[in-house]
Amino acid sequence: MAEVLRPDICVIGAGAGGLTVAAAAAAFAVPVVLVENRKMGGDCLNYGCVPSKALIAAAKRAHDSATAGVFGVDANPVNAFARTNQHVHNVIASIAPNDSTERLTGLGVRVVSGTARFTSPDTVAVEDAIEIKARRFVIATGSAPTIPPIPGLEAAPYLTNETIFDLAELPSHLVVIGGGPVGLELAQAFRRLGAAVTVIEAARPLAKDDPECAQIVLDALAREGVAIRTGATVQLVRQTGGDIEVTVKCGDAVDTVTGSHLLVAAGRTPKLDGLGLEAAGIAYVRAGVTIDRGLKTTNRRVYAIGDAAGGPMFTHVANYHASLVIRNALFRLRAMVRYNAVPWVTFTDPELAHVGLNDEQAKEQGHRIRVLRWPYRENDRAQAERATRGHVKVVTTRRGRILGATIVGAQAGELIAPWTLAIDQGLNIRAMAQVVVPYPTRGEAGKRAAMGFFALAAANPIVRRTIRWLRRLG
Repeated sequence: MAEVLRPDICVIGAGAGGLTVAAAAAAFAVPVVLVENRKMGGDCLNYGCVPSKALIAAAKRAHDSATAGVFGVDANPVNAFARTNQHVHNVIASIAPNDSTERLTGLGVRVVSGTARFTSPDTVAVEDAIEIKARRFVIATGSAPTIPPIPGLEAAPYLTNETIFDLAELPSHLVVIGGGPVGLELAQAFRRLGAAVTVIEAARPLAKDDPECAQIVLDALAREGVAIRTGATVQLVRQTGGDIEVTVKCGDAVDTVTGSHLLVAAGRTPKLDGLGLEAAGIAYVRAGVTIDRGLKTTNRRVYAIGDAAGGPMFTHVANYHASLVIRNALFRLRAMVRYNAVPWVTFTDPELAHVGLNDEQAKEQGHRIRVLRWPYRENDRAQAERATRGHVKVVTTRRGRILGATIVGAQAGELIAPWTLAIDQGLNIRAMAQVVVPYPTRGEAGKRAAMGFFALAAANPIVRRTIRWLRRLG
């Protein structure tokens, strides 16, 4: 006979969003059950953000060693990929206790291992061993790599972000299908560690980003030896001996790219199969669960958050969703999701960070805009570190309200934070121009871009006459 649990909240999925909901609810002494059928920590800890950034960090050290001569430093890097792999898994292990069953149990969460399935609008069964009847449910099942229907792909050995970090040896030639953030981040990392890399993208690489800024990233990867095939569709994949052959069509031309390993980085799909959503009266499509602005599904006692809800698939968005659910489910506060101030970052080198609207989007929405820029090459810190490629680009209304910002260059992911705050709070560009920024830092580039808004005033005849008049007053 199944054990029956009656918590206030049942969370399905122990990724970033699910863990946040469960821990926050338990902190307020709310009975909560958390169900997970794979690893605690979900994709971000085990297959995504954490291992990829650890690998990128290792690759950057290798690149820094190889290019140290510009600083007058001689270095002869010897890459040992097995040790790099161990570094990646050591980083995962160091963070894992924060997401562990033991920690959550200590906080008061009942953690259940197994596959959850709705059997009615108010009941979830976990492999027929446990029945959960909760007042509220939260679907936080995350997403999985999208596997495109390419002939021969299923029969050939291929990697995804869920398996590539298990490689014990460096690929001699890594072929990447997909020119989005994941594909390009890993492409550059493996190239810097010594692999030949070819990226195949059917459309425009980094298609969701500002084209002007994205091109700076693509040029940097090309200089490092990453071959990027744009406008190319994969026609066939097959294994020949120990290699993988990828037949590619670009326009009318068809040729073959041969590599030792194949990485599929063609996007992500919400994990909804087997959840029994129909039994719970929950509407969904392939792109995610159908939700309203309060993150509620068509079953009013069920929320969906993070990748499962579709929309922007980022860890910080899942955590944002989780905070809204806690406010609504526990405190009955009106909490509506807004994406106008959600940033995203591609962690290539240079990094590419964005928040709000780009110039084309702003025009499409009918705004009369100003576009402000400041190049890294005019920043003293960037010059000192020989990291001068990139710039800050800010979009405002004619009156100075900040609509969006894109930064391409070193540490762009860190530098985007104040612009995110500015958009979230509806600040005018004057606030960014007046802030005091420490010298020498890259943050000065953002301030200089903001000051550019007032540059035209210096040449304005009325302003000049006013200054002359004030000078006469002593």
